[in-house]
Amino acid sequence: MRLSTVILPIHRWSEGQKIWRRAEDLGFHAAYTYDHLSWRSFRDGPWFGALPTLTAAATATERLRLGTLVTSPNFRHPVTLAKELITLDDVSGGRITLGIGAGGNGFDATALGQEAWTPKERADRFGEFVTLLDRLLTEDAVTERGTFYSADEARNVPGCVQRPRLPFAVAATGPRGLRLAARYGRAWVTTGDPKLYEEGTPEQSVAALRGQVEKLGKACAESGRDVAGLDKILLTGFTPDRARPLESVDAFVDFAGRHRELGFTELVIHWPIADSDFAADQTVFEKIATEASAQLG
Repeated sequence: MRLSTVILPIHRWSEGQKIWRRAEDLGFHAAYTYDHLSWRSFRDGPWFGALPTLTAAATATERLRLGTLVTSPNFRHPVTLAKELITLDDVSGGRITLGIGAGGNGFDATALGQEAWTPKERADRFGEFVTLLDRLLTEDAVTERGTFYSADEARNVPGCVQRPRLPFAVAATGPRGLRLAARYGRAWVTTGDPKLYEEGTPEQSVAALRGQVEKLGKACAESGRDVAGLDKILLTGFTPDRARPLESVDAFVDFAGRHRELGFTELVIHWPIADSDFAADQTVFEKIATEASAQLG
C-alpha cells in the first residue's frame, strides 16, 4: 500500500515550496493538490491555482509524483487543459497523475456565472469531457463536435512524456462514473460515502466502501478489464474516522490495514493545516509518513 499526501494550495510559494520538498524528503509516493477556484472554509483566505502550483512543485522536486485531486469540468475545457497537462508532464519529467471527477455544487460550480448543473448534467458533461481529453492527450491533432465540448484541429505535439498519455485517476461512485474509471482510469478515487460523515460509524464506512469496490469490479467486468489492474485510492479525511487516524502511528496503521483489506492500494492524507478540519500534529504526521509504510509492508 502506497502513502501519499495532499497539499492544499494556500501558501505563497516562498513557504509552499518547503512543504512540497519536505513531502519528497519524507518518502511519500505522491503529493496532490485540489483543483478548485476556492474551497469551503478556505474561501476567504489565500488559494492559488492548481496547475501553476504543480508546475512550481515539479521544478522543486525530483522523484515525487504530482497530481490533482481532482480536476473537474466545472471551470475547465478539455482543449486548454490538455495543452497545460502536456506541458506539466514535460516539466516534471513524466511524474503527473490527473485526478479527475465530475465536480459538485461548490463555489466552482457557479464561479464563471453559470447556473450549477444538475447531477445528470454533471455526469453527461463528465463523460464527454473524459472521452475528449483522452483523445487530446494521445493524438497529435483532434477535431470533435460534441454536445458540450468541441475541438477543431486541436494540436498537441509532442504529446505526453508518459505514453500513451499521463494516467487518469477517476473519482466516481455512480454507475456512469465507474464505467469511465474502468475504461479510462489507471486508478479509481473515492472519499467514501458522504452521507456517513456526520452520523455514520467507521464500521458503516468500511461496509459502504466495500460496496463501492464491488461496484467498481462489476464495471470493470463489463468493460472486459481485471479490476485488480486498477489502483484504488482513498482520499482520507471524509469518512467518520475524520482525523483520528492521524493521532498516532498505531491508529493510522489500524485504519490503513482495514482499508487495505478492501483492496485499496493508496491512501492520501492531508498535510496538516492548523485551525482547520485538517489540523494534526506535524510530528506525528511525519512519523506516520516515515514509519507506517514499513509496518504495512
